[in-house]
Amino acid sequence: MTPTALPHDPLWPRAGGWPSPSGDAGPADLALLGVPAHRTSLSPTGAHATPAAVRQALQRFSPALAGPDGTPLDLAALTVVDHGDVTEPDGPEGEARTRTRVAAALAHARVLVAVGGDNSATVATALGAWGDDLATAGLVTLDAHHDLRDGVSNGSPVRRLIEAGLDPRRVVQLGIADFANSAAYARRAADLGIAVVPLNALRGRDAGDVMREALATAGAGGGPVHLDVDVDVCDRSVAPACPASVPGGLAAWELRALVRAAARDERVRSVDVVEVDATADTPDGRTVRLAALCVLEVLAGLALRAS
Repeated sequence: MTPTALPHDPLWPRAGGWPSPSGDAGPADLALLGVPAHRTSLSPTGAHATPAAVRQALQRFSPALAGPDGTPLDLAALTVVDHGDVTEPDGPEGEARTRTRVAAALAHARVLVAVGGDNSATVATALGAWGDDLATAGLVTLDAHHDLRDGVSNGSPVRRLIEAGLDPRRVVQLGIADFANSAAYARRAADLGIAVVPLNALRGRDAGDVMREALATAGAGGGPVHLDVDVDVCDRSVAPACPASVPGGLAAWELRALVRAAARDERVRSVDVVEVDATADTPDGRTVRLAALCVLEVLAGLALRAS
């Protein structure tokens, strides 16, 4: 996405530009953290460039939305702290750094949003967010893929989290696509007891209803829930910078509605937005802009929690 000068209007503030943590590490509503994992991706990717691109894209949007009754809600009233990027988050040492950074950020925030990077970032982000609550934690994925592959890659985060101790009966996968997974991994999901909601089963359903059902399962242990937002669940026309996105996926508005619905629930403590390769986006930056809007949808969900 080519940088352009943006007009200044004191009555039209811009999102982004959020401060770094202050010395007193006071409370925040949302902590932002870049996790530019990319070295184990199954597809060549420039996903390490995405956190910076998302920060730039955020400034194209206003921190305001229409509330349920049409009354404007000013998200600028919420405190957002930008914790920068994890250095070299790939590999065992990088994942350990990520877990430490996530836990430290969440110690002073209601919700953390990790911007990837590829889907391997989900492992360290979720484990860092869950901490000692792994035995009761839950996971909801918005993803075209099961992510149950063998090995260590962006195709294996769900399997790795289960092997780390996550109860697979508290994993809900929304948006699993036809022709994007093998029968063997679909059987693995079934054998593990993972709740799978295929893409076609989401069509026409209310996002709030979908998320209430998903969180009833993922949150059944009483612990924190992590939301994995793999943008390749969307149609390739709106997510061309996702290497594995396919024609026929979710519309951009559907993904945004699902993210906002999830973020409205107190059990959701952490979110990752992954699988966007900013270096492969269209000139209008549509995929990066969608990822940035997902960050703002989490903020919107926080603002609506009391409503």
